[in-house]
Amino acid sequence: MGITRRSLGLILIGAGGALLAGPCVVRLLAQDEAPNRREFTIVAKDFQYSPTRIEVMQDDLVKLTVRSEDIAHSFTIDQYRISKRVPAGGSTTFEFQADKAGTFPFYCALTGEPGHRMMHGELIVRAK
Repeated sequence: MGITRRSLGLILIGAGGALLAGPCVVRLLAQDEAPNRREFTIVAKDFQYSPTRIEVMQDDLVKLTVRSEDIAHSFTIDQYRISKRVPAGGSTTFEFQADKAGTFPFYCALTGEPGHRMMHGELIVRAK
C-alpha cells in the first residue's frame, strides 16, 4: 500500500496543526509553572507594622510596598537577604521570589529610636 497524494496531504495538514498548536500548549504549561504575583502594602507607623503577617505560597513573586506614615523605618528579612530603608513619609517598593518555605520574621533594623526594636512581623511561605 503506497502513500497517495491525499494521505500525504492529510499527514502534512496534521503536522502543520501540531506545529500551530505547539506554542499554545507550551504557553499553557508555562502558565501552570509561572509563579503567582502577590502584592502587599505594609504601613510603618508609631513603631508598628500593619499588617504584621503576610502569607504566600512557595515560589510566588512577591511585590511589597513598605510605606512610612511618620519617621524613617526599615524592613528586613534576614533569610531572604532583604534590608530596605523607608524614608520618613515615603515608601519603598521591591520584589522577591518566595522560594523558601517556612515562617520568616521581619523587623525594623534602625537603631535611632528605641521603638524601632518593637517593630516585628512574619512572612509565612506555605510549601507547594
